[in-house]
Order: sequence, then C-alpha cells, then structure tokens
Amino acid sequence: MNGSTQHYTDILIIGSGVAGLSAALRLAPFHQVTILSKSSLSEGASYYAQGGIAAVFDDTDSIESHVEDTLIAGAGICHRGAVEFIASNAKECVQWLIDQGVLFDTEITESGETQYHLTREGGHSHRRILHHADATGKEVETTLVDLAFAHPNIHIKERYNAVDLILSEDKAPSRILGAYVWNRKQEQVETIRAKTVILATGGAAKVYQYTTNPDISSGDGIAMAWRAGCRVANLEFNQFHPTCLFHPQARNFLLTEALRGEGAYLKRPDGSRFMPDYDEREELAPRDIVARAIDHEMKRLGADCMYLDISHKPTDFVQHHFPTIYAKLMTLGLDITKEPIPIVPAAHYTCGGVIVDHTGMTDIAHLYAIGEVSYTGLHGANRMASNSLLECLVYGWSAAENIKSTLQNIAEVPHLPEWDESRVHNSDEQVVIQHNWHELRLFMWDYMGIVRTTKRLERALRRIHLLQQEIHDYYANFRISNNLLELRNLVQVAELMVRCALARKESRGLHYTLDYPDMLENSGPTVLKPE
Repeated sequence: MNGSTQHYTDILIIGSGVAGLSAALRLAPFHQVTILSKSSLSEGASYYAQGGIAAVFDDTDSIESHVEDTLIAGAGICHRGAVEFIASNAKECVQWLIDQGVLFDTEITESGETQYHLTREGGHSHRRILHHADATGKEVETTLVDLAFAHPNIHIKERYNAVDLILSEDKAPSRILGAYVWNRKQEQVETIRAKTVILATGGAAKVYQYTTNPDISSGDGIAMAWRAGCRVANLEFNQFHPTCLFHPQARNFLLTEALRGEGAYLKRPDGSRFMPDYDEREELAPRDIVARAIDHEMKRLGADCMYLDISHKPTDFVQHHFPTIYAKLMTLGLDITKEPIPIVPAAHYTCGGVIVDHTGMTDIAHLYAIGEVSYTGLHGANRMASNSLLECLVYGWSAAENIKSTLQNIAEVPHLPEWDESRVHNSDEQVVIQHNWHELRLFMWDYMGIVRTTKRLERALRRIHLLQQEIHDYYANFRISNNLLELRNLVQVAELMVRCALARKESRGLHYTLDYPDMLENSGPTVLKPE
C-alpha cells in the first residue's frame, strides 16, 4: 500500500541515545520534538557504555592536559579546535547531566568531604572519568529516557526505522524537509515533515562479524546523509575494543577499560604479561595499540584468546568497582576475583562519520549529526576512552543552542509526496538478505579488520559492489523490512570505509596496513564527497 500517514514536528531526532535525548531535552521547553527509535527507547550503544565520561573535575588536572591526551591518542590528526571546544565545555555539560538527576559515584576524602570518584583509562594522564560503577551508560540513558517520556513536548515513536531523508528540490543549496520512516509495527512507510532533522543514529560496528555493539548499530545515519549529499571523513578508523569477553554464551559482552585503569593485567595463556613488550604505557596504552598487541599475540601463538586478570586485587575492591561485570561473569561460571577472563578484540566504535561544524550542522541546511554518526575532528585516528559520551553531550548542547536561535527563521515545510509502494510486492526470499548479511560481516572482518593489506581491501570492494547491485535490485522490487533497510545501509557504509582505507597510504592509529607500515610526516583526515 502507499504510505498514507504524514506527521509534522518542529524537530525530528533520529536516534535515542545520549546525543539524541540530551538534545531533545534541551529543545523541548521551546519546540515540539519527535524522537525516532529503532527499537525500545533505551536500546542503543549509549545504554551499554560501561566506563564513564571524561571531564576535568580534579584540581590537579587541566583542560589543557585533557586536550593534549586526546591529541596524542588521535595519532596526530585530531582537529585541535574541536578537541579544545569539547574539552572546555565538558564540565558544564556533565554538570547538566548531574542536574538532570544522573548519579555518579562519590568518595569521602581524608578531610571528610564528598567528591566524585574519578577513574583513569587508557591514554589519560590523570584520573578524570566520572562513572556510575561499571554501568555509566545505563544510569545516564535511563535517567534521560524517564525525563523524555515525561515531557509533554517530546513525542516518542518506538520501533521506527528511518528510510531516507527528504530534501528541497527548488533551490540550491538543498535544505532538509523531513524523512520517510518505516513503522515496524504497522509495516508501512510514513512521512514526517520537520523544519530541522538531527541524526543521532550511532555508529556502524555491526558491519563486522564480531562487535560489542547492539544489533541496531548499522550505520543508518551515515548512509542516509551520504545518499542526501553530505561529505564523510575518516571512516577507515574503526576502533576495536581490546577486551570483549570470549565465551560462547556472551559473544558481545564488553569488559570496560576501567578494569585496566584499576590495575588489571593482560596475559598470555601461560599467565605471562605481554603489554610491557609493546608499549611503555603497558595496559594503559591507547586502544589501537592494545588491540593490535592482542591480535598479534593470538596469531603468533595460534591462541583463540588472551586473558584479562584482576584477581590479584582484593575481592571487595573488585565487587565494589565492577558489580555488573562480576555478576554477569558469575552467571557464566567465571569468578573474576579468582581467575583471569578470556578476551578477544571486537569492533566497538566508528571514529569517522558525517562531517559537521561546531554546531553539529552538516553540509545540508538544518540537518545536524551528533554523536558517533558524526565526524567532528575529536577522535582523529583513534578515540580516547570515555570521550564518546562526552562528545554526545557537548554536541547535543551546541546543536540545541544553534537550533533555538535559527528555528523561528525557517519557513514552514509544505505537504510532502507520499511514499510509493505501488510497484513492489512482498518477498518470499528473505534467505537472500540473510546470506548477504553474513557474507558482508565476514569479509569485512577478514579484509578490513585490525590488520589490512591493499589486496584484501580491493577484494572487499569488489565483493561490496556485487552486493550493492543485488541489494539495489532487491530494494527496487520488494517491500522493505528491517533487515533490508539495515543491510542496504551497512553495505553503503562498508563501501565508504574501504574507500577511505584505500586512500590512506600509511599506517596511523586504528588503520594499520602491511603495505604502508610507516606513518607519513604530513597527514590529515580522509574526506569523501558524493558525486
């Protein structure tokens, strides 16, 4: 049937993580806001973030130190202006979270005062990570979700997929008019008109066979923005979290970097430590270095996994600091106070994305991208731990401020053309989607993984082009489904990732290629522009 439902809102936010929710709550006192969520409102990467949020709260720390640590972790191609912008607004944005009711862990000082307990993670020179035990994302996300549900100006549509953005055709440059969205419950496409659209859709780690991300991390915002004409950058830099649990019953359970921050060691199967052989910072080296070290040791020894060991710490200390991890692993028969944890690296974070300015604005007027979907210049060639939720908060604030100052000057959005399904029919070949899905994730892991070569990347690109043709033909003939929409977007983002990787003739940060093992003296972001 033709899509027959047309909605209107001042601001459409696609995505319901910390970036999208924080922007919504800042805008809702002034405007009508609609939030689109692919599943339940809290089901996203933000919810599962364990570590915390980096911000300077300690008098012995400084914004300059946070900036320098970030620049070092980013391997020389962070945008200094973006790093300074985010670090200098960090404390104020975290304080906003505290004012909303988010509870961060505290401790009593020797003088009897209460202060926030700050932990340290890889790449940081100071303790500056505010956290809620080892479930910071859950605390932040559930607090913001409760506030969003309670706000009269926030309208929440759960189990909705964005299909494509709708742009004006009458003038250049184009402006955003809204989006076609798929109502998964009714199985129909609807139209949402909006003066402003914010993409807060997260990353694309589901393009890999092994990932710490939830199933919804399928690169939707990056793909939609690219199809609409936005530039993207640095998609070759895919962060592999060094420590994902290696267990058949919990394949994507993340083990927070804070474990290493509090003294956990990385060990070989024989119990010997190996990080001192790779970096003077040992277990607190940046993630790209640690992930490559683990990958190298596994390949060198022919081992299925390495081990993370915090059993030398007191039992009470471990149970107090990591209650979620302790409880989860106990259900799997692993007592982390007594034995090491089997771990492998897994795809975790998309450091590149849609190019934006300090307000989160993309190349298209009144279309914003905030959070992991975006490229701000903060992360460079490698994201430093606990800078991701911070980026969400700062750009949720800066985008909201810009929208509040411009929305009243935007013309009303006219009635838009309906979605046309008159020439498609239901598919009886869902197996085709499943086969293509598994093929994509497997060859991206093999050819575009932690260690790359030009030959592998070229092989991946050829396979991607074949899949794109199959998916294009399928998309043109059959009614859409959740799996088809996600596969269409993932294959598009996979192409952009591989093209970025082929364009970078060096090894830097998260991009390591055997054909170009050295780092160039002069380098910058890899930018792709739609033709």
